[in-house]
Amino acid sequence: MSLRIDHVLYAVSDLESAASRFEEDLGLESIGGGPHPGWGTANRIVPLGPDYLELVGVVDRAAAEASPFGRMVLEAGDGLVAWSVATEDLDHVAQRLGLQIVRGGRKRPDGVRLTWRAAGIPDAMSSAGALPFFIQWEGPGELHPGGDHTLPAGIQWVEVAAGEEQLREWLGGAELPVRFAAQGTGITRAAIGELVIV
Repeated sequence: MSLRIDHVLYAVSDLESAASRFEEDLGLESIGGGPHPGWGTANRIVPLGPDYLELVGVVDRAAAEASPFGRMVLEAGDGLVAWSVATEDLDHVAQRLGLQIVRGGRKRPDGVRLTWRAAGIPDAMSSAGALPFFIQWEGPGELHPGGDHTLPAGIQWVEVAAGEEQLREWLGGAELPVRFAAQGTGITRAAIGELVIV
């Protein structure tokens, strides 16, 4: 079964200032993503071709405090919090690991609605991003936030503080560009081209 890194999530305390910092300091330009209904969060997207970097911040504190995802972003401050792996057969992945599938969606600033199904989000959150969650996008490929799927991968690798055997079992033996950190917790670094994001 084919799996690939879909996106890396970077929590920020303020979306607009983080967007300016990523553009000015790292040369990574982001575009408005949109709010996550019920989670109290919103995002900005750094399109990288077949994958992307997601800057995610809290926009409604009360809603975020009532949402597991929102609480994770609130508690993270600024830094990497999670990563996602795309699959074309989420049902198979969920069945293999005994995971519940949830539906998600958000409306872009241009009014286009994006929808997806995901599995393993609670596991990813409880592991601080050591384990990825799985996602399957719905609709035509050109709606994917990364942009152009014909380009080579923008995310070169992710580094996690996780047990190698546990992660390989989670991924069903799929070979992904993952490095293992000797120290830290969860997702510790990610490389975008020559840039290393921490």
